[in-house]
Amino acid sequence: MRPPRERIVVKARAGWMGMGRGAGSTALGLFQILPVFLCIFPSVTSPCKILKCNSEFWAATTGSHHLAAEEAPEFCTALRAYAHCTRRTARTCRGDLAYHSAVHGIDDLMVQHNCSKDGPTSQPRLRTLPPGDSQERSDSPEICHYEKSFHKHSAAPNYTHCGLFGDPHLRTFTDTFQTCKVQGAWPLIDNNYLNVQVTNTPVLPGSSATATSKLTIIFKSFQECVDQKVYQAEMDELPAAFVDGSKNGGDKHGANSLKITEKVSGQHIEIQAKYIGTTIVVRQVGRYLTFAVRMPEEVVNAVEDRDSQGLYLCLRGCPLNQQIDFQAIRSAQATEGRARRKGPSLPAPPEAFTYETATAKCREKLPVEDLYFQSCVFDLLTTGDVNFMLAAYYAFEDVKMLHSNKDKLHLYERTRVLTPGNTAPTGTHPTLWVALLCLCWLCLL
Repeated sequence: MRPPRERIVVKARAGWMGMGRGAGSTALGLFQILPVFLCIFPSVTSPCKILKCNSEFWAATTGSHHLAAEEAPEFCTALRAYAHCTRRTARTCRGDLAYHSAVHGIDDLMVQHNCSKDGPTSQPRLRTLPPGDSQERSDSPEICHYEKSFHKHSAAPNYTHCGLFGDPHLRTFTDTFQTCKVQGAWPLIDNNYLNVQVTNTPVLPGSSATATSKLTIIFKSFQECVDQKVYQAEMDELPAAFVDGSKNGGDKHGANSLKITEKVSGQHIEIQAKYIGTTIVVRQVGRYLTFAVRMPEEVVNAVEDRDSQGLYLCLRGCPLNQQIDFQAIRSAQATEGRARRKGPSLPAPPEAFTYETATAKCREKLPVEDLYFQSCVFDLLTTGDVNFMLAAYYAFEDVKMLHSNKDKLHLYERTRVLTPGNTAPTGTHPTLWVALLCLCWLCLL
C-alpha cells in the first residue's frame, strides 16, 4: 500500500464571524465556532432547532461575495428574520450554548449595522452557487481526486464499508456484525480526515431499544481541496446542505471534490468526498437515521494513534459490555411463540408483532434470511415499529451499492469479538477458570 498522502488540517480560529461587509473582528467567530460547540456539547433529545436558524441566516447572507453597503437594508431584514427564528425556538434552547452565542451575536450585528429590531422580515433567499459550480472543475488539483492521484503503475485502492441502522445494528469495516446498546453519543469514525458521531436515544420511554436520533460529520480542512465543513442531521431534519448553508467544500480550488446531493427530500442524502475517495449515505427512515459509508482502507487506517481509537465503532466494533446477542433473544422469542400457540392466547396491542408475524413482514422486503433479515425481526419484536423493517431493507440496499466485494453482501454469522481497546470488565477470564479447575483436580489427587 502506498504511504498515506500528506494531509494538512487547518484548525478553526477563535473569534466571531459576522455576515456582511463591516462586521468587526469580534464578530467573526460565532458562526465559525458554533459547529465546534455543537459537537462538544451534543443534545441527546435534540429539541433545539438553532442549527436551522443558523443555516437559514448563512444561506441568506453568504454567497460568492459579501453583501455590499447598499444592501444593508436586505442584511437587516435577514438579521431580523434570524432573531425571529431564535425567539421561536427559545423555550427548547434555554440550556444550549450555541443558542445563547447566536442571540448575543445577533445583538452585536444589529448595533454594528444600525439595524432596527422593528421592521420587515422575509424568508431568507437561497444561496446561489457560481456558474459551473454544479460540476467538478476540470482543472481541480489531482490531489483532490483520490483515484486519479494513483499512478497507473500503482495498485487500485481497496475499499471498505461500514453501516449503522435500526436498534442499532453495526457492520464494521472488517465485515463484523453486531447489535449494540450504545445509548448516548458515540464516535463511529475518527481519523485524520473526518469525524462521525452518532447519538442514540430510547425508542420509547424506559425502553432498552435505542435508535440513532442525531448524526454529526466533520470533514477536516485538506490542502487546496476543501475547507472544514460540518454536516448535522437530526430526527425530522435531514438537511441537504452543511450547517453553513453550502453544498460543497467551500472556496478552495478543489471545493467541488466535496458535495452533498439530495436524493429524496427529507429522506435520503449522499455526500461525495472525492478527495478521500469516500461516499456517505444518510437516510431518515421513520423518525430515525441510518448511516452507510464506503471508504478506502488507507483513509480508514489514517489515525495518529491507533491505541486511542478503542471507541471508533466502525473500526473496532462496540465494546463487549454494549453488545447484545439478538440471535439468542430471537431463539427465546421463537420458543415462547410456539409455547403460546399450545396454551391460551393473550391479547396483544395492535402494533405488537409475534415472532411469526415479524418474520412474515420482514420476508416481504428481505427474502434472504441473513443478518439483515434477523435484525429486522429483532427490531419489530422490540419496537413494534414497521419502519425498522424499512431501515434494514435500505441498509442492505446501501451495502449493495457501497460494498466492494459482492460475495460478502450477505452475512450469516453475528460477530461477538473482544478486540484490543474494546475490553470491558464483564465476567471471569477463561484462563482463570482453567486455572481454578486444574487446582481443584490437584486437590482431589
